[in-house]
Amino acid sequence: MTEDDQVNVRDDDELLTIGAFAARARLTAKALRLYDRLGLLAPARVDEASGYRYYRAGQVDRARLVAMLRQLDMPLARIAEVVETGGAEGADLLAAYWTEAEARFAARRTLAEYLRGRLSGRSSEMYEKFEVAIVDLPEQVIITETRHVLADELPTWIPAALGRLEAAAGECGGTTGAPFVAYHAEVSMESDGPAESCVPVADETAARAWAAAQGRSRKIEVRVEPARRLASTRISKAQVAHPQIIAAFEAVEAWMKREGWEYDGPCREVYFADWDAAGPEDPVCDVAFPVRRG
Repeated sequence: MTEDDQVNVRDDDELLTIGAFAARARLTAKALRLYDRLGLLAPARVDEASGYRYYRAGQVDRARLVAMLRQLDMPLARIAEVVETGGAEGADLLAAYWTEAEARFAARRTLAEYLRGRLSGRSSEMYEKFEVAIVDLPEQVIITETRHVLADELPTWIPAALGRLEAAAGECGGTTGAPFVAYHAEVSMESDGPAESCVPVADETAARAWAAAQGRSRKIEVRVEPARRLASTRISKAQVAHPQIIAAFEAVEAWMKREGWEYDGPCREVYFADWDAAGPEDPVCDVAFPVRRG
């Protein structure tokens, strides 16, 4: 018997060879072997002697569904979840994935438009919409949480980390300024920083006691931040999204170069507004670089 022969075992359980099943599912045998290897669609039986794979006729719908989900570039784990769940709940899982995919595509489209502007020499036009000013900050005691993080993790990690620190500020004399995130190295999809979430607090002694009680589950630190002079521009909630925020950082750097300022520390994002209550066009964040005169 060859692998392409059809085999019937029980009256109520038709088995098809991989060739017959592939034809019925409108797939290739190569695709079915891949689905098996990926854990998405296992054969109903594998002959121990020959190694031939046999599938139940009832697996055709699942095979076609897996193939179509793969066309959506859905990760394997998400495909398995949708297929195993099925029904209305499976449809909801698919809808949630597609919403995420459309958001990612929109972000890439915005990035492509931004890069077109840079490549065509229109960077100065893009930078002109940002107003840059010098801001002086006093010395501050800050509590911080540092993490190596990639760009797509920032929207989750930043509010979580700042939320933890702001909750702890009550044990440290209360907050004395706007929370901020400092970037000690590049954060992108290829570089993971680190980034440092920071909250200014009133009581250094209490802050150090709080930090000592945290253990090593997170990289927590207390330090005295010296008085700083910042070159800063204010942006809206919509502009915080990547890549719009890149243009804001580059606009400040271009201004610094033009005005004769030098870098004096890691760049930062200062969050001064209620994020959840803010609308897309409401100002929520200052993009800033510590600076000194050259």
